[in-house]
Amino acid sequence: MSLVVLATVPTEAVLEGFLPAARALDLPVLLLTDDPPRWPALDEDVRRCDVHDAGAVLDLVTAGDHPAAVFSNSDHLQVPTALIADYLGLPGKDWRAALRGKDKGLMRRTLAGVGLHAVWARQVVADEPLPADLPLPAVVKPRSGVASEDVYLVATREEAQARVAEIAARRPGVPLLVEEFLDGPLHTLETLGDGRRLRVLGGFRTTLGPPPTFVEERLDWCPDLPGHVQQQVLDQLAALGVGFGACHTEFVVDRGRARLVEVNYRVIGDSCEFLLADLLNEPLFEHVLRLHLGDSLPQPAPPAAGHARVEYPCAERSGVLVEAPGRFDLDGPVRVSYRPMRAVGEHRELTGTNRDYLGVVRAVGPDRRAVDAAVERFLAEHTWRVAA
Repeated sequence: MSLVVLATVPTEAVLEGFLPAARALDLPVLLLTDDPPRWPALDEDVRRCDVHDAGAVLDLVTAGDHPAAVFSNSDHLQVPTALIADYLGLPGKDWRAALRGKDKGLMRRTLAGVGLHAVWARQVVADEPLPADLPLPAVVKPRSGVASEDVYLVATREEAQARVAEIAARRPGVPLLVEEFLDGPLHTLETLGDGRRLRVLGGFRTTLGPPPTFVEERLDWCPDLPGHVQQQVLDQLAALGVGFGACHTEFVVDRGRARLVEVNYRVIGDSCEFLLADLLNEPLFEHVLRLHLGDSLPQPAPPAAGHARVEYPCAERSGVLVEAPGRFDLDGPVRVSYRPMRAVGEHRELTGTNRDYLGVVRAVGPDRRAVDAAVERFLAEHTWRVAA
Protein backbone atom coordinates (compact mmCIF):
# COMPACT_ATOMS: atom_id res chain seq x y z
CA MET A 1 0.00 0.00 0.00
CA SER A 2 1.17 3.51 -0.81
CA LEU A 3 1.36 6.90 0.83
CA VAL A 4 -0.69 9.47 -1.07
CA VAL A 5 0.86 12.94 -0.81
CA LEU A 6 -1.14 16.01 -1.89
CA ALA A 7 0.91 19.05 -2.88
CA THR A 8 0.81 22.19 -4.99
CA VAL A 9 4.27 23.69 -5.46
CA PRO A 10 7.48 21.78 -4.63
CA THR A 11 8.87 22.70 -1.21
CA GLU A 12 12.04 21.88 0.68
CA ALA A 13 9.98 20.15 3.37
CA VAL A 14 8.47 17.70 0.87
CA LEU A 15 11.52 17.19 -1.35
CA GLU A 16 14.17 16.91 1.37
CA GLY A 17 12.04 15.94 4.36
CA PHE A 18 8.90 13.91 3.75
CA LEU A 19 9.83 12.06 0.55
CA PRO A 20 13.14 10.81 2.02
CA ALA A 21 11.22 9.87 5.18
CA ALA A 22 8.78 7.81 3.11
CA ARG A 23 11.71 6.06 1.42
CA ALA A 24 13.22 5.31 4.84
CA LEU A 25 9.89 3.76 5.87
CA ASP A 26 9.82 1.75 2.61
CA LEU A 27 6.55 3.44 1.63
CA PRO A 28 5.76 3.78 -2.09
CA VAL A 29 4.54 7.34 -2.75
CA LEU A 30 1.83 8.56 -5.09
CA LEU A 31 2.32 12.34 -5.28
CA LEU A 32 -0.70 14.23 -6.58
CA THR A 33 -0.31 17.85 -7.71
CA ASP A 34 -2.20 20.31 -9.87
CA ASP A 35 1.06 21.40 -11.53
CA PRO A 36 3.41 18.47 -12.30
CA PRO A 37 5.76 20.49 -14.60
CA ARG A 38 6.89 22.57 -11.62
CA TRP A 39 8.25 19.47 -9.89
CA PRO A 40 11.74 18.06 -10.49
CA ALA A 41 12.23 14.52 -11.74
CA LEU A 42 11.47 12.14 -8.87
CA ASP A 43 11.57 8.40 -8.30
CA GLU A 44 8.04 8.68 -6.92
CA ASP A 45 4.87 8.37 -9.01
CA VAL A 46 3.78 11.97 -9.75
CA ARG A 47 0.34 12.55 -11.29
CA ARG A 48 -1.79 15.54 -12.18
CA CYS A 49 -4.92 16.05 -10.08
CA ASP A 50 -7.04 18.93 -8.80
CA VAL A 51 -5.77 18.47 -5.25
CA HIS A 52 -8.11 21.17 -3.90
CA ASP A 53 -11.09 18.98 -4.87
CA ALA A 54 -11.54 16.02 -2.51
CA GLY A 55 -13.83 14.35 -5.04
CA ALA A 56 -11.23 14.52 -7.80
CA VAL A 57 -8.60 12.99 -5.52
CA LEU A 58 -10.97 10.22 -4.46
CA ASP A 59 -11.79 9.45 -8.09
CA LEU A 60 -8.12 8.83 -8.75
CA VAL A 61 -7.19 7.12 -5.46
CA THR A 62 -10.14 4.72 -5.29
CA ALA A 63 -9.42 3.46 -8.80
CA GLY A 64 -6.37 1.64 -7.45
CA ASP A 65 -5.25 -0.15 -4.29
CA HIS A 66 -6.41 1.25 -0.97
CA PRO A 67 -3.69 3.65 0.30
CA ALA A 68 -1.96 3.24 3.65
CA ALA A 69 -2.18 6.95 4.41
CA VAL A 70 -3.10 10.32 2.89
CA PHE A 71 -0.93 13.30 3.81
CA SER A 72 -0.26 16.92 2.92
CA ASN A 73 2.07 19.54 4.35
CA SER A 74 0.35 22.39 2.48
CA ASP A 75 -1.67 25.03 4.33
CA HIS A 76 -4.08 25.09 1.39
CA LEU A 77 -4.75 21.34 1.36
CA GLN A 78 -5.36 20.38 4.99
CA VAL A 79 -9.16 20.41 4.67
CA PRO A 80 -9.41 18.23 1.53
CA THR A 81 -6.73 15.90 2.90
CA ALA A 82 -8.68 15.49 6.15
CA LEU A 83 -11.92 14.82 4.23
CA ILE A 84 -10.22 12.21 2.01
CA ALA A 85 -8.63 10.41 4.97
CA ASP A 86 -11.96 10.34 6.80
CA TYR A 87 -13.80 9.00 3.74
CA LEU A 88 -11.22 6.23 3.30
CA GLY A 89 -11.23 5.34 7.01
CA LEU A 90 -7.59 6.36 7.46
CA PRO A 91 -5.96 8.23 10.35
CA GLY A 92 -6.11 11.98 9.84
CA LYS A 93 -7.13 15.38 11.11
CA ASP A 94 -10.67 16.43 11.89
CA TRP A 95 -11.66 18.50 8.83
CA ARG A 96 -13.42 20.98 11.12
CA ALA A 97 -10.19 21.64 13.02
CA ALA A 98 -8.32 21.99 9.72
CA LEU A 99 -10.90 24.53 8.55
CA ARG A 100 -10.68 26.49 11.81
CA GLY A 101 -6.92 26.73 11.36
CA LYS A 102 -7.14 27.87 7.75
CA ASP A 103 -10.02 30.32 8.19
CA LYS A 104 -8.80 32.96 10.62
CA GLY A 105 -12.25 34.47 11.02
CA LEU A 106 -13.69 31.11 12.02
CA MET A 107 -10.76 30.60 14.38
CA ARG A 108 -11.51 33.93 16.08
CA ARG A 109 -15.24 33.15 16.42
CA THR A 110 -14.57 29.67 17.77
CA LEU A 111 -12.23 30.92 20.51
CA ALA A 112 -14.49 33.85 21.38
CA GLY A 113 -17.41 31.42 21.66
CA VAL A 114 -15.69 29.51 24.46
CA GLY A 115 -14.29 32.61 26.17
CA LEU A 116 -10.61 32.00 25.42
CA HIS A 117 -8.72 35.29 24.96
CA ALA A 118 -11.05 36.76 22.38
CA VAL A 119 -9.55 39.01 19.71
CA TRP A 120 -11.67 41.71 18.05
CA ALA A 121 -12.01 40.71 14.38
CA ARG A 122 -14.51 41.41 11.59
CA GLN A 123 -14.79 40.41 7.96
CA VAL A 124 -14.87 43.49 5.70
CA VAL A 125 -15.40 44.38 2.04
CA ALA A 126 -13.88 47.22 0.05
CA ASP A 127 -17.03 49.21 -0.76
CA GLU A 128 -18.50 49.22 2.75
CA PRO A 129 -17.50 51.37 5.74
CA LEU A 130 -15.42 49.79 8.46
CA PRO A 131 -17.11 48.86 11.76
CA ALA A 132 -17.62 51.83 14.06
CA ASP A 133 -15.91 50.07 16.97
CA LEU A 134 -12.69 49.29 15.05
CA PRO A 135 -9.80 49.30 17.57
CA LEU A 136 -6.61 51.09 16.49
CA PRO A 137 -3.94 50.22 15.64
CA ALA A 138 -5.34 47.31 13.66
CA VAL A 139 -4.26 44.66 11.17
CA VAL A 140 -5.78 44.12 7.72
CA LYS A 141 -5.27 40.68 6.18
CA PRO A 142 -6.86 37.95 4.06
CA ARG A 143 -9.16 35.62 5.97
CA SER A 144 -7.27 32.56 4.74
CA GLY A 145 -3.87 34.01 3.88
CA VAL A 146 -0.39 32.52 4.12
CA ALA A 147 3.22 33.82 4.27
CA SER A 148 2.14 37.22 5.70
CA GLU A 149 0.89 38.05 2.20
CA ASP A 150 -1.17 41.27 2.16
CA VAL A 151 -0.97 41.61 5.96
CA TYR A 152 -0.61 45.25 7.02
CA LEU A 153 -0.51 47.23 10.25
CA VAL A 154 -2.72 50.33 10.05
CA ALA A 155 -2.85 53.29 12.43
CA THR A 156 -6.01 55.10 11.30
CA ARG A 157 -9.44 54.28 9.89
CA GLU A 158 -8.50 56.00 6.64
CA GLU A 159 -5.38 53.86 6.32
CA ALA A 160 -7.36 50.71 7.07
CA GLN A 161 -9.99 51.57 4.45
CA ALA A 162 -7.26 52.27 1.88
CA ARG A 163 -5.53 48.94 2.56
CA VAL A 164 -8.81 47.04 2.25
CA ALA A 165 -9.50 48.72 -1.10
CA GLU A 166 -5.93 48.10 -2.30
CA ILE A 167 -5.99 44.36 -1.50
CA ALA A 168 -9.49 43.92 -2.91
CA ALA A 169 -8.46 45.58 -6.18
CA ARG A 170 -5.40 43.35 -6.49
CA ARG A 171 -7.17 40.16 -5.36
CA PRO A 172 -10.87 40.42 -6.22
CA GLY A 173 -13.12 38.12 -4.26
CA VAL A 174 -10.61 37.32 -1.51
CA PRO A 175 -12.38 37.61 1.89
CA LEU A 176 -10.60 40.10 4.17
CA LEU A 177 -10.40 40.57 7.92
CA VAL A 178 -9.59 43.57 10.03
CA GLU A 179 -8.64 42.78 13.61
CA GLU A 180 -7.05 44.35 16.63
CA PHE A 181 -3.26 44.52 16.67
CA LEU A 182 -1.77 42.10 19.18
CA ASP A 183 1.17 43.79 20.85
CA GLY A 184 3.91 41.80 22.54
CA PRO A 185 6.63 39.21 21.87
CA LEU A 186 5.79 36.82 19.04
CA HIS A 187 6.34 33.12 19.74
CA THR A 188 5.65 29.75 18.15
CA LEU A 189 4.62 26.46 19.70
CA GLU A 190 5.39 23.25 17.82
CA THR A 191 3.28 20.22 18.67
CA LEU A 192 2.82 16.62 17.57
CA GLY A 193 -0.26 14.53 18.30
CA ASP A 194 -1.77 11.13 17.62
CA GLY A 195 -5.38 12.13 18.26
CA ARG A 196 -5.21 11.03 21.89
CA ARG A 197 -2.11 12.72 23.28
CA LEU A 198 -0.41 15.96 22.30
CA ARG A 199 3.33 16.44 22.75
CA VAL A 200 4.95 19.88 22.90
CA LEU A 201 8.18 19.81 20.89
CA GLY A 202 9.26 23.35 21.84
CA GLY A 203 9.03 26.74 20.21
CA PHE A 204 10.77 29.77 18.76
CA ARG A 205 10.84 33.50 19.47
CA THR A 206 10.21 35.36 16.21
CA THR A 207 11.79 38.68 15.19
CA LEU A 208 9.79 40.67 12.63
CA GLY A 209 10.98 43.22 10.10
CA PRO A 210 9.79 46.84 10.21
CA PRO A 211 6.06 47.63 9.89
CA PRO A 212 3.65 48.00 8.19
CA THR A 213 4.34 44.43 6.97
CA PHE A 214 5.05 41.36 9.11
CA VAL A 215 8.06 39.63 7.55
CA GLU A 216 9.66 37.05 9.86
CA GLU A 217 13.38 37.79 9.65
CA ARG A 218 14.76 35.65 12.46
CA LEU A 219 13.73 32.84 14.81
CA ASP A 220 15.52 31.82 18.02
CA TRP A 221 14.90 28.58 19.87
CA CYS A 222 12.86 29.40 22.97
CA PRO A 223 11.41 26.19 24.42
CA ASP A 224 10.96 27.28 28.03
CA LEU A 225 7.70 29.22 28.09
CA PRO A 226 6.10 29.92 31.45
CA GLY A 227 3.86 26.98 32.22
CA HIS A 228 0.65 29.03 32.40
CA VAL A 229 1.36 30.63 28.99
CA GLN A 230 1.99 27.27 27.31
CA GLN A 231 -1.17 25.86 28.88
CA GLN A 232 -3.21 28.76 27.50
CA VAL A 233 -1.99 27.94 24.00
CA LEU A 234 -2.80 24.25 24.48
CA ASP A 235 -6.28 25.11 25.78
CA GLN A 236 -6.95 27.17 22.66
CA LEU A 237 -5.68 24.41 20.37
CA ALA A 238 -7.97 21.97 22.16
CA ALA A 239 -10.92 24.31 21.63
CA LEU A 240 -10.11 24.40 17.91
CA GLY A 241 -9.91 20.61 17.79
CA VAL A 242 -6.20 20.45 16.99
CA GLY A 243 -4.59 17.21 18.14
CA PHE A 244 -3.36 15.11 15.22
CA GLY A 245 -0.08 15.25 13.35
CA ALA A 246 2.15 18.30 13.34
CA CYS A 247 0.96 21.81 14.15
CA HIS A 248 2.78 25.16 14.05
CA THR A 249 1.05 27.79 16.18
CA GLU A 250 1.98 31.48 16.32
CA PHE A 251 0.95 33.59 19.28
CA VAL A 252 1.71 36.82 21.11
CA VAL A 253 2.31 37.03 24.85
CA ASP A 254 0.37 40.07 26.04
CA ARG A 255 0.60 40.79 29.78
CA GLY A 256 0.71 37.12 30.63
CA ARG A 257 -1.98 36.14 28.10
CA ALA A 258 -1.28 33.93 25.09
CA ARG A 259 -3.28 35.33 22.18
CA LEU A 260 -3.19 33.33 18.95
CA VAL A 261 -2.10 34.96 15.71
CA GLU A 262 -2.61 31.91 13.50
CA VAL A 263 -2.65 28.13 13.52
CA ASN A 264 -0.82 26.35 10.70
CA TYR A 265 -1.93 22.74 10.92
CA ARG A 266 1.33 21.30 9.54
CA VAL A 267 5.00 21.26 10.46
CA ILE A 268 6.80 24.60 10.82
CA GLY A 269 8.26 25.81 7.51
CA ASP A 270 10.88 28.00 5.84
CA SER A 271 13.70 25.59 6.82
CA CYS A 272 12.84 25.63 10.54
CA GLU A 273 11.48 22.09 10.26
CA PHE A 274 15.00 20.79 9.60
CA LEU A 275 16.38 22.84 12.47
CA LEU A 276 13.68 21.42 14.73
CA ALA A 277 14.60 17.86 13.74
CA ASP A 278 18.27 18.59 14.53
CA LEU A 279 17.40 20.13 17.88
CA LEU A 280 15.22 17.22 18.90
CA ASN A 281 17.68 14.63 17.62
CA GLU A 282 14.72 12.78 16.13
CA PRO A 283 13.52 11.74 12.65
CA LEU A 284 10.75 14.35 12.75
CA PHE A 285 9.48 13.75 9.20
CA GLU A 286 9.24 10.00 9.81
CA HIS A 287 7.39 10.65 13.07
CA VAL A 288 4.80 12.76 11.26
CA LEU A 289 4.25 10.14 8.57
CA ARG A 290 4.02 7.33 11.14
CA LEU A 291 1.17 9.18 12.86
CA HIS A 292 -0.73 9.22 9.55
CA LEU A 293 -0.09 5.49 9.30
CA GLY A 294 -1.80 5.02 12.67
CA ASP A 295 1.21 4.77 14.99
CA SER A 296 1.13 6.19 18.50
CA LEU A 297 2.97 9.33 19.55
CA PRO A 298 6.72 8.61 19.78
CA GLN A 299 8.65 9.08 22.99
CA PRO A 300 11.06 12.05 22.99
CA ALA A 301 14.79 11.50 22.52
CA PRO A 302 17.48 13.33 24.52
CA PRO A 303 18.01 16.74 22.87
CA ALA A 304 21.04 17.04 20.60
CA ALA A 305 21.81 20.73 21.12
CA GLY A 306 21.12 23.64 23.42
CA HIS A 307 20.25 26.44 21.02
CA ALA A 308 19.35 27.16 17.43
CA ARG A 309 18.76 30.18 15.24
CA VAL A 310 17.37 30.83 11.78
CA GLU A 311 18.13 34.04 9.88
CA TYR A 312 16.65 35.12 6.54
CA PRO A 313 18.63 37.62 4.46
CA CYS A 314 15.87 39.60 2.74
CA ALA A 315 15.63 41.72 -0.38
CA GLU A 316 15.11 45.39 0.41
CA ARG A 317 14.09 46.40 -3.09
CA SER A 318 12.65 44.95 -6.29
CA GLY A 319 15.22 43.86 -8.84
CA VAL A 320 17.70 41.22 -9.93
CA LEU A 321 19.79 39.29 -7.42
CA VAL A 322 23.32 39.88 -8.70
CA GLU A 323 25.40 38.58 -5.78
CA ALA A 324 24.75 35.93 -3.13
CA PRO A 325 26.51 32.95 -1.54
CA GLY A 326 25.85 29.40 -2.69
CA ARG A 327 24.79 26.38 -0.69
CA PHE A 328 26.97 26.01 2.40
CA ASP A 329 27.41 23.48 5.22
CA LEU A 330 29.86 23.67 8.13
CA ASP A 331 30.25 20.98 10.78
CA GLY A 332 31.70 21.65 14.21
CA PRO A 333 30.52 22.56 17.70
CA VAL A 334 28.06 24.84 15.89
CA ARG A 335 26.62 23.36 12.71
CA VAL A 336 25.86 26.10 10.18
CA SER A 337 24.07 25.64 6.88
CA TYR A 338 22.92 28.07 4.21
CA ARG A 339 20.35 27.39 1.52
CA PRO A 340 19.70 29.88 -1.31
CA MET A 341 16.04 30.69 -1.84
CA ARG A 342 16.53 32.83 -4.95
CA ALA A 343 18.92 32.19 -7.82
CA VAL A 344 21.51 34.76 -8.87
CA GLY A 345 20.17 36.45 -12.00
CA GLU A 346 16.53 36.08 -10.92
CA HIS A 347 14.27 39.16 -10.89
CA ARG A 348 11.61 39.57 -8.21
CA GLU A 349 9.27 42.32 -7.11
CA LEU A 350 9.36 43.25 -3.42
CA THR A 351 6.29 41.81 -1.71
CA GLY A 352 6.61 42.48 2.02
CA THR A 353 6.28 38.72 2.67
CA ASN A 354 8.59 35.75 3.11
CA ARG A 355 8.76 35.64 -0.68
CA ASP A 356 11.40 38.38 -0.25
CA TYR A 357 13.77 35.87 1.38
CA LEU A 358 17.05 35.52 -0.52
CA GLY A 359 18.19 32.54 1.52
CA VAL A 360 18.17 30.96 4.94
CA VAL A 361 20.97 30.54 7.49
CA ARG A 362 20.45 27.71 10.01
CA ALA A 363 22.68 27.15 13.04
CA VAL A 364 22.52 24.61 15.87
CA GLY A 365 24.98 24.51 18.75
CA PRO A 366 25.61 24.06 22.46
CA ASP A 367 24.49 27.52 23.62
CA ARG A 368 23.12 30.84 22.42
CA ARG A 369 26.41 32.71 22.52
CA ALA A 370 28.18 30.22 20.26
CA VAL A 371 25.25 30.00 17.84
CA ASP A 372 24.86 33.78 17.57
CA ALA A 373 28.59 34.22 16.97
CA ALA A 374 28.56 31.65 14.16
CA VAL A 375 25.56 33.22 12.43
CA GLU A 376 26.91 36.75 12.72
CA ARG A 377 30.23 35.59 11.31
CA PHE A 378 28.55 33.96 8.31
CA LEU A 379 26.43 37.06 7.63
CA ALA A 380 29.48 39.34 7.87
CA GLU A 381 31.52 37.20 5.48
CA HIS A 382 28.95 37.10 2.68
CA THR A 383 27.11 39.62 0.53
CA TRP A 384 23.61 39.69 -0.91
CA ARG A 385 23.04 42.41 -3.52
CA VAL A 386 19.90 43.21 -5.48
CA ALA A 387 20.19 45.61 -8.44
CA ALA A 388 17.29 47.48 -10.01
